[in-house]
Amino acid sequence: MENRPIVLGSTSRYRKALLARLGVPFETAAPDVDESPLDGEAPAATCERLALAKARAVASRYTRALVIGSDQVANADGVAIGKSGGRDEAIAQLARLSGRAIVFHTGVALVDAASGRSHAARVDVTTRFRTLSRAMIEAYVDREQPFDCAGSIKSEGLGIALVEAIDNADPTALIGLPLITVVDLLRREGFDVVGRACEPQLP
Repeated sequence: MENRPIVLGSTSRYRKALLARLGVPFETAAPDVDESPLDGEAPAATCERLALAKARAVASRYTRALVIGSDQVANADGVAIGKSGGRDEAIAQLARLSGRAIVFHTGVALVDAASGRSHAARVDVTTRFRTLSRAMIEAYVDREQPFDCAGSIKSEGLGIALVEAIDNADPTALIGLPLITVVDLLRREGFDVVGRACEPQLP
């Protein structure tokens, strides 16, 4: 069981760096999934659906791998906020988030390519932003260039200066891959990141 390859269904440098913390060999693969939300879909449902879709898309290319998929959506009072993609939109995003409490939904899924079994979970992080001046926002955006981050906030970097508080049970969730949950999902399929073998915890 323990020699099954681990595949991260993502090209995100942030998720790759997070998974590397576990010291387990893995490879990455692009999921090639349309990340557009469905009409009327809640932000939390979007991240859950896309995390599983990414894992399944990559698992279809393997025979034995354990494939991890993840997705994150920022939720501002029911409105999804994704990646800005550029300076002007990043500034506009942060201006909208100034002084507000935002929930970052991070979905994570694990698919066993051999059996087709899947496990999924979601971790929510409430982030309270400081009241941000235009000058502060522009200085942050120009220094950090957080264009590939949901809500334009890079909490592991200078973005931490923009928030008053972060409320969650897993400090890695806000960065994009909740490692506590990843470890739990791997254990369900018989892969212990410490001992590298354990009994599958199947339902």
